[in-house]
Amino acid sequence: MGVERAVTRWYARRQEIQRDIDAQQARLEQLLRENQASPERAEVERQLAEARQRLLNLGPCPKSMMG
Repeated sequence: MGVERAVTRWYARRQEIQRDIDAQQARLEQLLRENQASPERAEVERQLAEARQRLLNLGPCPKSMMG
């Protein structure tokens, strides 16, 4: 049961981080369409890089779902 809980927790964290990445990418695309080099754009790029790093730090699933 402990492994199942760890896998569920991992997937929940991964989904949360992925939603954050998707939102930051959408915001960045909007700023790029406006062609503005602003402090806000730099902040969005920083937050996006941090979210991607959190995803990398999360690592692989503790146990594969197949088998």
